[in-house]
Amino acid sequence: MPPEANLTAAGALQGARGRGRLPGWLPTVALLLPTYGWLFVAVFLPLLTMLVFSFMNATPMGRAPIVFTLKQYQAFVTQPYLVGIAWTSLVMGLTTTVACAILGFFAALALARTTANRARETLLILILLPFWTNGLVRIFSWTMVLREGGFLDNVLHWFAPDAGSVGFLYTRAAIVLGLVHGYLPYMILTCYIALVTIDDAIVEAATSLGARWWTILFKILVPMAMPGIVSGSVLTFVPVIGSFMEPRILGGRVGVTMGTVIEDQFTQAFNWPLGAALSFTMLAVVLAIFATFSGVLRRGTGAAA
Repeated sequence: MPPEANLTAAGALQGARGRGRLPGWLPTVALLLPTYGWLFVAVFLPLLTMLVFSFMNATPMGRAPIVFTLKQYQAFVTQPYLVGIAWTSLVMGLTTTVACAILGFFAALALARTTANRARETLLILILLPFWTNGLVRIFSWTMVLREGGFLDNVLHWFAPDAGSVGFLYTRAAIVLGLVHGYLPYMILTCYIALVTIDDAIVEAATSLGARWWTILFKILVPMAMPGIVSGSVLTFVPVIGSFMEPRILGGRVGVTMGTVIEDQFTQAFNWPLGAALSFTMLAVVLAIFATFSGVLRRGTGAAA
């Protein structure tokens, strides 16, 4: 057979194989489609629905005619008390995040630097225990500890029978304590993941050069663990400012936050458009805060890298 015929046959065979082969992008799409499809159905679709609700004048399940309006987003102007509630929620979220960052970092530091093998595994299980219990059970357990005549008072009176009550249930401090208990594991785990990757040789070199413990802590460990601290802060701050169980149960009359107000709009007042508008307004505030401090966060993570 002439060489030209061989080349023609080989080209035809290769063309046939090319026509039967799947496009290179198709397997990637097939693998990603279930994940992103579920993410769209479970997260983005409800958010889009609530976004549409926020521009309505009334709940769509009612009998009132639906008119699209910006009235719901004017709530902070027409109802000025919401500004104070939003400020309280932001301050409470910041306080909780800072407390979790301090406690979580040092707990993760002790876990990563002073434990190993079975002891470390046991402590990790103890840290994860709050995730295995119902949130309401944890919160109501704190009411038994913090109320007047509760566990805290009984322990105090065992040492000082004539002492007064130290219970502080139905205060903002009780709300912050419950929030720290609920979200501290997020901070510990993210800081632990960052700290466990630090090479021991770096700390040993600093020690051999005469560095004090505070120098090692603030010049080496904290900057290198900054990505974990930032991640834990985001995972803590975002859900805390929208929480409603801890403020309602542990705060009582002082536990009025944006989370409880939004919950009341959906469950009590049945004013879904206002609840959705308040939710997206708080989301915009959170995004603005992160955008403002994004330069600081980038510098921190860049220094850690």
